[in-house]
Amino acid sequence: MKTTPLDPGVEIKVVGKSGQISLGKRYAGKTLRLERRVDGTVLLTAVAMVPETQLWTLEEPHRSRIERGLNWAAENKPSETNVEALLKSRPKRTARARDRRG
Repeated sequence: MKTTPLDPGVEIKVVGKSGQISLGKRYAGKTLRLERRVDGTVLLTAVAMVPETQLWTLEEPHRSRIERGLNWAAENKPSETNVEALLKSRPKRTARARDRRG
């Protein structure tokens, strides 16, 4: 019977008496998703957590708008703004009726 060597990314780990294994410094501080499968296998996947307050950035139409903005910024170099010219080019304010509180 011929045996094949393990895939270079495969390691054998022994679970200690406390039920823990060491994954090495490469995974130190990372958040991992643990999936226990019916067949007894265990799958660990590195994940990134998104705060609930920022979930909207992953939903449409926001996601596409953010992507377009990032693409635009990558294609257009920043330039100095002439504030005086910008102020002169803005639309003039129209006169508003005064608040009558009487």
